[in-house]
Amino acid sequence: MEKSSVHHIMNNEYCYAIDKDKILIKISLKAGDVKHVYLHYLDKYIRDKNTHKKLKMTKVASDGLLDYYEATINVHMLCVRYYFEFISANSSSNSHIHDFYGNNRFFSKEITDLSYMYDCPQPVKEEEMYIIPEWAKGAVVYEIFPDRFAPNGTPNKKWYKAPMTSHGMLGGTLKGITSKLNYIKDLGVDVIYMTPIFKSNSNHKYDTLDYFDIDPDFGTKDDLHELIDSAHAMGMKVILDGVFNHTSPDFFAFKDLIENGENSKFKDWYYPESFPIKTTGKPNFLTFAYYGGMPKLNCANKEVRDYVFNVVTYWINEFNIDGWRLDAADEVGHDFWKQLRKVVKQTKSDALLTGEIWHFTSSYISGDEWDTIMNYNFRTAVVDYIATHSISATDFVHEFEYTRGVSHAKTHQILWNLIDSHDTGRFLHCADENKTALKLAAALQMITPGMPMIYYGDEVGMTGGNDPDCRRGMLWDEEKQDLDMLKWYKTLIQIRKSHPCIIEGGRTYLTVENDTDLIIFKAFDEKEELYIILHNGENTVSVNSLKGKTNLLTNETFDGNVNDYSVYILK
Repeated sequence: MEKSSVHHIMNNEYCYAIDKDKILIKISLKAGDVKHVYLHYLDKYIRDKNTHKKLKMTKVASDGLLDYYEATINVHMLCVRYYFEFISANSSSNSHIHDFYGNNRFFSKEITDLSYMYDCPQPVKEEEMYIIPEWAKGAVVYEIFPDRFAPNGTPNKKWYKAPMTSHGMLGGTLKGITSKLNYIKDLGVDVIYMTPIFKSNSNHKYDTLDYFDIDPDFGTKDDLHELIDSAHAMGMKVILDGVFNHTSPDFFAFKDLIENGENSKFKDWYYPESFPIKTTGKPNFLTFAYYGGMPKLNCANKEVRDYVFNVVTYWINEFNIDGWRLDAADEVGHDFWKQLRKVVKQTKSDALLTGEIWHFTSSYISGDEWDTIMNYNFRTAVVDYIATHSISATDFVHEFEYTRGVSHAKTHQILWNLIDSHDTGRFLHCADENKTALKLAAALQMITPGMPMIYYGDEVGMTGGNDPDCRRGMLWDEEKQDLDMLKWYKTLIQIRKSHPCIIEGGRTYLTVENDTDLIIFKAFDEKEELYIILHNGENTVSVNSLKGKTNLLTNETFDGNVNDYSVYILK
């Protein structure tokens, strides 16, 4: 076996509590390199052979390079010592080749010395246990860009203009959103996420001027109360967007820095590189994306932290919001997020924290910072496979398997799986306006564990290029809506909610064919099995092994023939 590929660390990514007296341990190694992996574990302090257990580990994912194995042990110990046993895939049934691995070293014989085993203090692991909001598991998220979702009155001609420019307001309001809650609920949405609603001088509001006030373009605090209370009464959660990496240049602290320069009492709230502060040309202070209109906050500063912590608790306490989406979150340090998590969870234990990050990393989502992330890896894979056909079926599956392999078991249930957002071109635009492709992409969102995030209007066939064109006014005129697409989304969401194995069950890939672009996998739990067929290619393909099952999308009996560019959910 290729020993250099073996990876295991005694941290909260590879060894962690998932419940009282339940520890999950995982390890990764070169794909196909071993036949079996076993976990050996015993009590550190009771040197009795009866405490030594051996458990076969389960391969939960394979991304083409690495296989990921997990095992959950039921123990009640002060400290668990453990090591791994590999049985080589090259061994014959009569001559097994064993390798043992403990404390980052390989051994040719079974490990008996405790010092060569890994060490897992169970009380510490349980104290640090990753607790996610139960309501978030598998919940459907609906993203709203407030200025473009719903005005107070009937949308006018200006509302539907396209393409959209970066200037001007269309007139969407909080009251407009409240008026459309029945539509949102009927779609099957569980969580409403709104991009920033705080006072700002822009239409996107990502340059906050006042974190404690609603932008008058959108309405008042009373309007927000009405929206949240109404959504809660209908069983939906509401998440706000927090921009804590940077502010508006008109934010009180930065204005003081401009006026007083090196003598400003807010000098350490930002990152000035020289004085006086330049308000035109190339900024002489750190910013978001080198843009002088968004000066970067120094979140290592205690005064800044205290200010931000007051902001997040204010909106939870006063308006009972259900969580925060954290903008540009990977540009702020880990220590800040660790502290913010504690503040938020102490204020509302089941509030959800979602970080914006455009590449997958488990360092922020191991239980002590964010709860989850906007899963742009999901979007990239779906766009590449479904919209542009730039990767193969195998590559597509490997992208999914990588995420499953490296993510925390609990995070996997609440990843925000999106196909577009206010920062990207609409999926339909990326797919060259191919609505069949959008249907396939929507199906993938709804049959994948996690939290599918619908960007407003996708469900009625909205299109639009990159930011800002992706932020067009919502299509409310039924003559402009694709009602067949709307029905498709509703059907998919209903199936998702009626079959828990999609959200929390296991998954096994049965067929992955590059030539035909055919993927078949089984989603299962203790109560049922569903078979999902995704065909991203031309021509009809036969799958007679599943003939006779019911297609939940149409309630028709599957005849064994898979049409081109189609999806089937069979039971």
